[in-house]
Amino acid sequence: MNFSELGLVPELLRAVAEKGYDTPTPIQAKAIPAVLSGRDVLAGAQTGTGKTAGFVLPLLQKLDSAQGRAPRALVLSPTRELTAQIAENARVYGRYKNLRTLVVFGGVSERPQIDGLRQGCDLLIATPGRLLDLVEQKACDLSAVRHLVLDEADRMLDMGFIHAIRRIIRLLPAERQNLMFSATYSDDIRDLASRMLRNPITVEVASRNTTAERVEQVAFKVPKEHKRHLLVHLFESGAAGEGSWHQALVFTRTKHGANRLAQQLESAGIRAAAIHGNKSQAARVRALSDFKAGKIAALVATEVASRGLDIKELPQVVNYELPNVPEDYVHRIGRTARAGATGRAVSLVSADEAGLLRDIERTMRQSVPVLATPPFKIVESRPAAAASAPARGEVNRPNASPGNRAGSAPRRAGHGGRPGSRSHHSGPSRRNRSAF
Repeated sequence: MNFSELGLVPELLRAVAEKGYDTPTPIQAKAIPAVLSGRDVLAGAQTGTGKTAGFVLPLLQKLDSAQGRAPRALVLSPTRELTAQIAENARVYGRYKNLRTLVVFGGVSERPQIDGLRQGCDLLIATPGRLLDLVEQKACDLSAVRHLVLDEADRMLDMGFIHAIRRIIRLLPAERQNLMFSATYSDDIRDLASRMLRNPITVEVASRNTTAERVEQVAFKVPKEHKRHLLVHLFESGAAGEGSWHQALVFTRTKHGANRLAQQLESAGIRAAAIHGNKSQAARVRALSDFKAGKIAALVATEVASRGLDIKELPQVVNYELPNVPEDYVHRIGRTARAGATGRAVSLVSADEAGLLRDIERTMRQSVPVLATPPFKIVESRPAAAASAPARGEVNRPNASPGNRAGSAPRRAGHGGRPGSRSHHSGPSRRNRSAF
């Protein structure tokens, strides 16, 4: 099957062809005709399989051309990054259609968004909180919306947006088409769908909470305090002797943890940046742009980045800390192996995370192989004032020549050991999971 068989108009087919797409993914092949039919749709697919095009393309066709000032289609998404990504896709796919797309989200000035709404838009893509702010200011009129999309609705519930979503729905016309797209569907989402959708077409191309087949998943056992040292080793030498890593998206649980790890990686000579909810939108955009451009090797992120980041050919995702919610693991590792590519998900698992790993495996209904942890160096930091004295963990070697003495040579980013380091092998060499 190709896109020309899905009933799309020539303007959209031309834009899709220029993007290099010829064969629709399974979710696109099923969802696009369903949305074009005008029916409500409940769709689920693995992350990274092209579900955004599954609703954006048919919406652009149904909107046809620019009309009036008030938006006629509304897409709600949980994060700024996902909102911006959907809007960018809509602009690319709709380049040959006379349609106006506007994106609104928090963390930036409201003024340009208000000006854009006054000028008029056909497709509005928004986060729930900022949208309600604009509605309350009488800057946004939702009375003309005929198509509503909830993208990553389960994540919106996790983030506490359910009340905002219900308020927005009450502001919309009763007669409208409703679409729900997500990689996973919890029972709460199923309940919301039963209340919002009318006799929907259900499109599900994979079981709930499954991961992309092209993602190679592995785990290493490592004490919590040694995780950063193992991560530095992986950047320098790879996970299984395959060579140094040039790029990885690294997930932590907390914003403070993301900042601290990014700083630690930088001090180890690995270019890194953190991205999370406390960062300004400008800082988040800059970090993501630098990562995509290859200017930084490690993008350290909290859960805010597990949805919506579309990074072409991202080779690996690292779970520096396992998520507390098993479904979030699915979304995290879905940042790699997108659009038919392959990728790897590496989890660094400390003893206190054994239960989280078991929960993840039960949710996915598959095990994560635990590999022998490679030898890696532990580098103890030392204050500048104590530079002349051996740091804790540093090994003095009086018989070594000055040129080979520990600490005598500067460390190059991505190569070799650090001054004052010692070799350490964490965990048994056998694939023994009982110790988790």
